[in-house]
Amino acid sequence: MAEPKPSPRIAFLTHEPFYPPSGGGSAEAVYLIEEMVRRDWEIHLFCPKIPDAEIVEKKFGIHLHQFSKWQMGRYAKLRNFKYLAYPFFLERMVVATARKIKFDLILSQHTISAVAAGNLKSRLKLPVIFNFPDLLTGFMETWPRYVAPRPIVESLKRYELLLPTKYDADGVLTVSDTLADLFAGKNFPREKICPMYYGYDAKYFPFRSQPSPKNPPVVVMHGSFDAHHLGEIAFYAAKYVSANRPGTIFRFIGKRTGTLDKFLNRAQKEIPDFKFESTGFVPYAQISEFLADASVGIVPYEESSGTHCAFVAKIVEYIAIGLPAVSTPLKSIQSYFRNDPMVKFSKFNGEDFGKKIISWFDESPTEWQLSAAKSAAHVQAELDWQPLCRKAIDFVEKIYSAAERGEK
Repeated sequence: MAEPKPSPRIAFLTHEPFYPPSGGGSAEAVYLIEEMVRRDWEIHLFCPKIPDAEIVEKKFGIHLHQFSKWQMGRYAKLRNFKYLAYPFFLERMVVATARKIKFDLILSQHTISAVAAGNLKSRLKLPVIFNFPDLLTGFMETWPRYVAPRPIVESLKRYELLLPTKYDADGVLTVSDTLADLFAGKNFPREKICPMYYGYDAKYFPFRSQPSPKNPPVVVMHGSFDAHHLGEIAFYAAKYVSANRPGTIFRFIGKRTGTLDKFLNRAQKEIPDFKFESTGFVPYAQISEFLADASVGIVPYEESSGTHCAFVAKIVEYIAIGLPAVSTPLKSIQSYFRNDPMVKFSKFNGEDFGKKIISWFDESPTEWQLSAAKSAAHVQAELDWQPLCRKAIDFVEKIYSAAERGEK
């Protein structure tokens, strides 16, 4: 009788603290790893140092290899410089560990760890899969030119898009079809790309069955509040709504970043009677509590290749609970939600965005409640993390099996 085939041993690389998730794309790693552990894979996670590491190892059934030379995270000081240096040290950590532990495959999360994974492919002779939850350098297009000169941004973006081709990746996971098309446009084989999308945890975002009109209305947004989230579109939308629906409250759910402080300070100076609430950081499992009594959820992203490639989690979560949404016309989410009656897409213009918000105020919930229930059921069936991660890890497993058979 043949012995059972051993489970694959995966080196999972990320530049973000694993648990608790810090926002943005960091939550995805948790659900990907849970799916791999469900399949009895042995996961070695290389990541920045986290609190309660032993508890986290036991909770997820993984082996942690922690980077501790300096603090990492989206709110760490000198974040961008640390990100540039991190791949070098990450690569050395994996090589040192591989002298004692034989890995079967390397899976990198985000662009920064992809650089290390690409170098490890040739050093360790292992199949490598890159996962891109965003086009990282594409967001820099919304930064001030004195911080991010456009020739430098274009050069960095070109480098990022060429990573799979440069390192001959065995497979690529992407956050959207739009990003998949960009990689394919750089001569990476389309059949080696799996658009995964970005999901949500359905158990934390229950559908609100009977919303009632709020007076004053509450416009809500949650996230990490970077430059592309709160620019001129968000400002002039708030200005238009405040002028035409006095008393409207703008609620911001998330850590008070410099970008959010700048936005709120400007709004209080330039928008008469601007009213807002700022919750500070809210754990992922509690976000829906701050969405449940809102009138409209917003995604006022500025236009860039980064935002066009993004499959924005917040709009999925708005729809999941039955909250009407307004978004700028980002290619990835507009393609997916084009026919969804719960989303209104504005122009890349603050006044038009504001008009779309007010148009939701003018509709009674009874007019769209049936549509809300259908839309919520749709995203739960397709965009809950479990079906998304099954699809992604099926793709990873296929590549691993091909490598085991000696196929390219």
